[in-house]
Amino acid sequence: MNRLTIRTIALGAALLGSAWMAHAADAPKSGDKAMHEDMKGIAQTAAQPMTDAQLIASAIAAAPRAIGRHATVVAANADGSMRTLRKGTNAYTCMPDSPETPGPDPMCWDAAAGAWIDAWLKHTTPPVGKVGLMYMLAGGTDASNTDPYAKQPTVANHWIKTGPHIMIVGADAAFYDGYPKSADPDTSQPYVMWAGTPYQHLMAPVK
Repeated sequence: MNRLTIRTIALGAALLGSAWMAHAADAPKSGDKAMHEDMKGIAQTAAQPMTDAQLIASAIAAAPRAIGRHATVVAANADGSMRTLRKGTNAYTCMPDSPETPGPDPMCWDAAAGAWIDAWLKHTTPPVGKVGLMYMLAGGTDASNTDPYAKQPTVANHWIKTGPHIMIVGADAAFYDGYPKSADPDTSQPYVMWAGTPYQHLMAPVK
């Protein structure tokens, strides 16, 4: 996940940390049909600016339908600033896929995870006692499993690729001690990313 500028939030898997697998498993309900059609067209418009409707469809693909439907959606402008595409009614925020990254990597996060993300972006220590949840049900971008700020693979930074997953951030160190911390993990099972850093978090694959 170098994935946030907040736009680089999208690189990490991550969050860290990316094609719309979460929704592919669910046939769209009639009320969601237009949004679903927008989602299908996103991959074909990577070379062109996406419409706000497409950006929203991309963003909410990261979370369960019931969460994404009511989440706030934000997107990055070309200058790195953020804009709100849609104000939500729940505690979640979603961001669409970044066209600069290799694969689809939209994500959604709760308020506690937002504080963790902010600390990661500012290179500060995440707040204590705020366990956050992040969704990347459409997958995650390739990322280093050992360097929270790596932007590209090297011979030493253990670059990995992730599929659809959730992330648990901000938990006590003892929580993460119960999961594998290999630099080259089996990404089909839960594992800890960025182990030993203030930004370690659990990566839990989902299908």
